[in-house]
Amino acid sequence: MTVMGWTDDRVEQLKKLWEAGLSASQIAAELGNITRNAVIGKVHRLGLSGRAKSPSSAAPRQRKARPAQHMMRIARPMSRGNTALAHAFEVEAEPDPVAYDNVVPMSQRLSLLELTEATCHWPVGDPGSSDFFFCGGKALGGLPYCAHHSRVAYQPASDRRRDRRPSGK
Repeated sequence: MTVMGWTDDRVEQLKKLWEAGLSASQIAAELGNITRNAVIGKVHRLGLSGRAKSPSSAAPRQRKARPAQHMMRIARPMSRGNTALAHAFEVEAEPDPVAYDNVVPMSQRLSLLELTEATCHWPVGDPGSSDFFFCGGKALGGLPYCAHHSRVAYQPASDRRRDRRPSGK
């Protein structure tokens, strides 16, 4: 393709076609040997912004009136992430453990100084009050808590996430 420069005649022809409302592609085809982008660039450099509007584009289009449709939204269970390999199964939720914090036998209750590796370190009550104590039950091997307090302290991650979800439906 031979590149032809912008001669005075071509610039005048560009101005006339632009004022007539032709698109940049149409002007490029009319002038020949020039691209649409070259036309846009020249129009910009010449400052030719005022275009004649075609009568069809000047008036707003009338829209067809559509009958009112009532849409019904159906709530679906929400899932996140890649669910292609997810198993569809129902899980029965275990009942929440009954809080036995204050039902610790008097003989089992310990102070901070009485705790050992074999006793439960679960705090009960307000540390600032005189009736504060630690559970003192038999700790599970390698854990600082008894069986009951271990179930309370070490919940599966899925249960913790479920408990934090907003309950407003």
